[in-house]
Amino acid sequence: MSLPEWQMKLPEDKTVTTQAALAPITNGCRVFLGTACGEPQHLIHAMVSDSANQDIMIYQMLSHTLAHYIDDPGFVERFFVKLFFISEPMRKAAFEGKIDYLPTYLSQIPKLFASQRIGLDVAMIQVSPPDQFGYCSLGVSVDITRSAVENAELVIAQVNPCMPRAWGDSLVHLDTIDYLVPHEEPLVTYHINHLGDHITRRIGHFISQLVRDGDTLQIGFGMLPNAILRHLVEKKDLGLHTQLITDAMLPLFEQKVITNKLKTLLPRRVVASLCMGTEKLYRFIDDNPFFNFQSSEFVSDPLVIARNDNLVSISSALEVDLTGQICSDSLGYRFYSGIGDQVDFLRGAAMSKGGFSIIALPSTAQNGEVSRIVSHLSEGAGVATTRGDVNFVVTEYGYAELQGKGIYQRVIELAQIAHPKFRAQLIDAAKKQHYIFADQLPPLEKDLIFLEKYNWRVNLKSGKTALIRPLYPSDEFEYRNFFYSLKEETIYRRFFYKMRLFSHEVVQQHWAEVDYHDNMSLIGRIQKGGHYEVMAIGSYAEDKDGFAEVAFVVHDDFQSQGIASRMLQFLEQIARENNFVGFVATVLDENKSMLNVFQKRYPHAELTPNPSGGIFISMPFDPSSDVKT
Repeated sequence: MSLPEWQMKLPEDKTVTTQAALAPITNGCRVFLGTACGEPQHLIHAMVSDSANQDIMIYQMLSHTLAHYIDDPGFVERFFVKLFFISEPMRKAAFEGKIDYLPTYLSQIPKLFASQRIGLDVAMIQVSPPDQFGYCSLGVSVDITRSAVENAELVIAQVNPCMPRAWGDSLVHLDTIDYLVPHEEPLVTYHINHLGDHITRRIGHFISQLVRDGDTLQIGFGMLPNAILRHLVEKKDLGLHTQLITDAMLPLFEQKVITNKLKTLLPRRVVASLCMGTEKLYRFIDDNPFFNFQSSEFVSDPLVIARNDNLVSISSALEVDLTGQICSDSLGYRFYSGIGDQVDFLRGAAMSKGGFSIIALPSTAQNGEVSRIVSHLSEGAGVATTRGDVNFVVTEYGYAELQGKGIYQRVIELAQIAHPKFRAQLIDAAKKQHYIFADQLPPLEKDLIFLEKYNWRVNLKSGKTALIRPLYPSDEFEYRNFFYSLKEETIYRRFFYKMRLFSHEVVQQHWAEVDYHDNMSLIGRIQKGGHYEVMAIGSYAEDKDGFAEVAFVVHDDFQSQGIASRMLQFLEQIARENNFVGFVATVLDENKSMLNVFQKRYPHAELTPNPSGGIFISMPFDPSSDVKT
């Protein structure tokens, strides 16, 4: 029987039987195995089946094949498995103490091999058949595998024609391989359990609000980050610089959502380190110059990551405490996954021009019985990401922006996106820990997702764009800064006296009245540098006979830009939905601009002198008009 053509091209002096290739593995050897879907299954099965192998130490990042043996007492006696990341098939073994977890940043693992801090006697890898120049490809597993090949004493490669040839830094010359074992078999496949529930959809909705056209994305390990991708199909010209390629990204490739055109580092190329998916994905990356596979010390180096402008890192967590500490690798004392590259990408995103990071997680666990926004991390839980590294945290109830904010603001923002039934107790715990004021009101204990429809973009006459949304308790400092920035005359026109103090107590009184139905406040925000500042506030409050009293204050720098007119329109829409029949207002005689705003929208408004001063305006809504935007 003749050999396949690809096998005939292998050099005879290096092509050996499986038994001959594994013979140098002796008791006490330190063996590296290729990662995840790139692991050499045939060689692994053969090594484990040889009962002569004793006391072998195995190093691997993501493990699959070993999960078939880990419950065998004989295997545990003969092999000591050390993993840099605990994959789902190995989770039970980790809980039972059958494997050892090495908590290390992914970008640093190659340096551990190179420095011999972790010495490797053997690297067992899988490669594609060589090309005419003798170069094989590491295919779907470049990651830390390249460093293992460069630093192991002996390299054994399973040559498999099913392994795709990947562009980038994936090539390994035959000269660097000691033994070649030809063996064709399907690669390990990785199937994502598609999360399609309402929680995932809502998290995806909020993330889609944060991600901008032209951003370069990093997508972390896990089902949730991958499930979120389907909510980005309306974006344009996204880039990708990430550790892992999965099938969840295929629709974004096929629909030209990810084009990499605007990337500042290796434009028009997806930069990645490994690939885990189905055969469809493997054929898509095979010999495809759209992909540039690099080793982990490159892909996950924060300084390299930062060379991508507008880098947005999206990853997940198990718990987030009220100060912003993240646990992502353990459930209490049980190790669950790994540090991976979350910190690398959070820090790289922070250094990226226009970049930021997102931590996404459902608000609860255990069928809604446990909050994942917590007053303190669970006993035994490790801090994978410090409170100083976190930017946005997203749950199905919205997003909290933590960067540059103190503990007080972090508590309020995170409690606001916790599940409603846990918000009050989180605030109580924060009071006991002296994180917040003793009189702090908790966020409303109801789902405020309906407020998402009250978000608008308004183009001002100056050419700038204002973002309009409801006022939240977490806006306290922005709210106070706004009022303190106003001229005395502007404040007087709003409050009819020279109000000089906008204290925490004053703001709390305002929050106590806002219920987003009978009492509503909208804020207008304008971008200033890398953040947004409040430039206008519009409110209505229940009055009598179906009317609501309406009032506005616009920053002096943005008056006569049309913002009050648009906010009045939006407030009317909300008021109508809550069964109000009109607005009333009291305006000082000299406040001609506000009078013009009201009269322009309500030409039939009734104006009468107010006995206390100013002009009282009654503005019934026109039932025949439609104000929805």
